[in-house]
Amino acid sequence: MDANKFMDALESLGDSFYTGVPDSLLSPFIDAIVDKYGISDRHIVAANEGAAVGLAAGHYLATSRPAIVYMQNSGIGNAVNPVCSLLHKKVYSIPVIFVIGWRGEPGTKDEPQHIFQGEATLSMLDCLEIPHFVISKDIEDLSDVINNFTQHLKNGQSVAFVIRKDSLINGKKVKYESDVVLSREDALKTIISATDTNAVYVCTTGKLSREIFEIREQNGEGHSHDFLTVGSMGHSLMIAYGIALAKPNRRIYCLDGDGAVLMHMGSLAIVGTSCPKNLIHIVINNGAHETVGGLPTVSNKLNLSDVARSLGYSQTFRVTSLKELEDVLCGVNNTDRAIFIEVICNLSSRSDLGRPTTTPIQNKKDLMAFLAERPEEK
Repeated sequence: MDANKFMDALESLGDSFYTGVPDSLLSPFIDAIVDKYGISDRHIVAANEGAAVGLAAGHYLATSRPAIVYMQNSGIGNAVNPVCSLLHKKVYSIPVIFVIGWRGEPGTKDEPQHIFQGEATLSMLDCLEIPHFVISKDIEDLSDVINNFTQHLKNGQSVAFVIRKDSLINGKKVKYESDVVLSREDALKTIISATDTNAVYVCTTGKLSREIFEIREQNGEGHSHDFLTVGSMGHSLMIAYGIALAKPNRRIYCLDGDGAVLMHMGSLAIVGTSCPKNLIHIVINNGAHETVGGLPTVSNKLNLSDVARSLGYSQTFRVTSLKELEDVLCGVNNTDRAIFIEVICNLSSRSDLGRPTTTPIQNKKDLMAFLAERPEEK
């Protein structure tokens, strides 16, 4: 189905107000939104899916028209609380139109973090009492669905369109660009080469973890020092903090992304105010959700190092070149306080970037075996 035709169907159901968190599977749809509305007061890229639900609820209260919230199916978890305690007919009865990318659909090949989520997607919507319709390649007419969903929305009930892979098309591909010279992969190579060889690295979801895996392969190194957070976007910092508290004699690096930081920014306040002496938080800020298409985040309008300082980090740095990054890393490697480093990068990544060839279970076992060793044994 043409993404613009799908948008027309959505706007016949609700208002032309969109918010959400991007998903690569929904790229044709999101490109159509950006082509028509850009990033504006008609299209807000939310920090997380639960926040998008709150924004949609506010829009309905002001207009009496349901808003449209898009997300990957992994985002349903972030949305569960406001769906149950705000939208539901037993509370405020506020309708929302959901557009959900179906990663990990049973019978399709996908990454490990999507397998169970894909299996549970439709049953989760059933549990949440959200009527849903699956959009597949052979769907051309939504008239009956629109009529059915219209009645649900009038009764204050939310509805959902679940989008199968390759079900939407769009002739206009929005290209997101940056004039920043430094790439994320070059920054990561510098970090790995310039930091403690006995350290642990907790890496955020998306291409950053994939690049770390390939850097280790290129260096002929193992993967036991790295935890690749293949899902759970926004939670790498808390994982790193948990390790840092339990292993105070280990240097722990959290390699994070700007979109992930925005998703659960409260974690920065917890870490910043507790000041773990062995944790260095490095955020690769390319100002975009680059792994899922490049849709801009608001971090390109912020100085995240200033934000981190305001949340309690004792030392913060903002770097824009490899030389600056090397200098900062050399200066903080032996520091006994929580450090925050913001690295400004572009949106580039290799077209031949691979994926980890080890399983998450193997990654966990290797890391735990390494953590069980005493630092002086390495």
